[in-house]
Amino acid sequence: MLPDNISIELTTDSQDFAACTDIMYKSEPWTRYGMTYTDCLKAFGGAFKEIILIKNDDAIIGFAILQTQGSFNGYIQTLAVSSDHRGGGYGTMLLKFCEKRILQYSPNVFICVSEFNAGALKLYKKFGFELVGELKNFLKEGISELLLRKTISPLLGYKPATAKS
Repeated sequence: MLPDNISIELTTDSQDFAACTDIMYKSEPWTRYGMTYTDCLKAFGGAFKEIILIKNDDAIIGFAILQTQGSFNGYIQTLAVSSDHRGGGYGTMLLKFCEKRILQYSPNVFICVSEFNAGALKLYKKFGFELVGELKNFLKEGISELLLRKTISPLLGYKPATAKS
């Protein structure tokens, strides 16, 4: 259960995307990659995405972008919490929400993390993600992205909990 002043919700509002982009482009790993506000705003475009906000009262303090279809359906493309709210459990709350949402259609939850992002990697491993691959030089020369997966079942024959009797 969430604290009274915290809510997690889906959005399609471009003003929310702007607020999320502001969190994103000021944070690791995006600052290390030299990504601009405009670069980060592009992450919200494209088909089959869900944007999930975590709010403290009415202020957006973090967000996630989910890829809901395709080869890696159930992929958490982006997860970010504003720097002044890190360490308060908001990333964990957001991850729990994303996992519950993804398990409605996929037994696999995927996420990538930059090899230098020790705090995020620690959170994901604590949450039960396992390393399944290394993408060398994926975004920038000399830096690997680590592909992580948390699974509850093989994909073939998976019946979401809402469909089970």
